Amino acid sequence: SIQIGKKPILINDLKLIIKAINKDNISQFDKLKNKSLILIGFSGGFRRSELVALLIEDIDFVEEGVKILIRRSKTDQSGEGFVKGIPYFSNNEYCPVLNLKKYIKELNSINGKLFNMCDKTVALKIKKYAMLAGLDHKKYAGHSLRSGFATSTAELGAEERSIMAMTGHKSTQMVRRYIKEANLFKNNALN
Repeated sequence: SIQIGKKPILINDLKLIIKAINKDNISQFDKLKNKSLILIGFSGGFRRSELVALLIEDIDFVEEGVKILIRRSKTDQSGEGFVKGIPYFSNNEYCPVLNLKKYIKELNSINGKLFNMCDKTVALKIKKYAMLAGLDHKKYAGHSLRSGFATSTAELGAEERSIMAMTGHKSTQMVRRYIKEANLFKNNALN
């Protein structure tokens, strides 16, 4: 199901959304939770269903960043799962690894659901913070993190197979669409 009209969250949108969370009148813990959700969702090219299924014990911090086990996904019904690796970012404020580390420390639990919410909540949070960030919130949905990852990395010149390795897309068709969209302006004659 291709959600036409839903916008990908791009790097600049992501920064605005994180700033909006920081300004929100909620507990420090909830801020960490929301930032981790959105930063991990974006930087790992996650589906909503994968994000809400994550368990604390599926998270493994390593020297380079974090390894996250996806137990099974839409395209992996046999259920052996696969691991996504997310590196540290040079900018601490937007670093998914650092935010997740702080959040898990605050969680004070070693197992169970990482985010403990349903996938509808993920979409609502994205819409809420897109609105607070001054973006057109009606255009964003849960899928915006995943498409945002694919579009942003394609804009930065990532190869199709590197993008697919992170998102777990099995067919190139969808990823090609993101790349094509990213290249609309990149290779534009007007530039």
